[in-house]
Amino acid sequence: MNVAHVNSSYRKPAEFAPHTQSWMIWPHRNDLYGGRLADVQREFIDVVRAISQFEPVTVVAHPDHEAVARKRLKDLATVTALPVDDFWMRDCGPSFILGSDGSLAGVSWQFNAWGEKHSPWDQDDALARRVTAQASGRTFESWLCCEGGSFALDGEGTLIITETSILNPNRNPGVNKALAEAELKAMLGVEKVIWLPGDPMDIETDGHIDGLCAFVRPGALLFSSNPDPSDPHSRILIENLNCLRKETDARGRSFEILPLEEAVEAGAQSSSEVFCSSYINFYLVNGGVIVPGYGTPSDAAAARTIAAAFPGRKTVQVQVHAIAAGGGAIHCITQEQPAPLSTHA
Repeated sequence: MNVAHVNSSYRKPAEFAPHTQSWMIWPHRNDLYGGRLADVQREFIDVVRAISQFEPVTVVAHPDHEAVARKRLKDLATVTALPVDDFWMRDCGPSFILGSDGSLAGVSWQFNAWGEKHSPWDQDDALARRVTAQASGRTFESWLCCEGGSFALDGEGTLIITETSILNPNRNPGVNKALAEAELKAMLGVEKVIWLPGDPMDIETDGHIDGLCAFVRPGALLFSSNPDPSDPHSRILIENLNCLRKETDARGRSFEILPLEEAVEAGAQSSSEVFCSSYINFYLVNGGVIVPGYGTPSDAAAARTIAAAFPGRKTVQVQVHAIAAGGGAIHCITQEQPAPLSTHA
């Protein structure tokens, strides 16, 4: 395996840039999903079906479950067998980057299951290197404990991340902003890192950015909001928004903010303490956007808001209530492989 430690000519394109394909992981462990495995797998297949309308999908399956994954997914995706612990590809998979010469590489962050919240995680920690090799890319090893859902970038030098996640002692004890920023800049090819306070109420990911905001285009973001002023989470979202409003991006632009109300009633329908109710957890594909649905009245309004933010893309909403009970949604279970630079507009 070709492993490097210094990234000087690579950068991560924005998620709205063209993709070669999407990567996902077949869910197989009933002990992690509270007895919901059948429902999680059904929703997972629905997500794969939605994405496959727009671009190829490769699904990693544990070798013991490869045959089942192939049978269930049929012609929707390519299935490849690799050791794996869980199915949150965004967080344990590679952050794909492109070299100035067009070559593909993947950042392999340190992964410890969101601060040692679940076990085992050793196969997930090794997954980024294995997936990058499958994609015929070069691997950049990072010392930073970081998950792909913890940051958002615009492809023009700006990265947004949260303090509650990256600076959490359960991931990076003794690491300050300066050290973390230097590593993030080196690995992702960004110029400016914007720190948001994060979400201390998020007991699963410790406040990943993909529950707070997502870039629509450089200078513009969809930002999660909570319509209930008495809800403590509403105040947390406002605090993060106020922090972002004081910032400018790497090009000196103030941010255009597009509010997107979360599904405040969704978690009430689940016994899960980590239920994901953020519509920010959508996934961009070539020509489309795959939007989470939680089986609540707010689903339709969220789909309309996201569709308006991406007028050139087809919006497909997929119900993910069982997946969301595990603490994430569609963005969390996907990872984009960027297309060569020659295809970028």
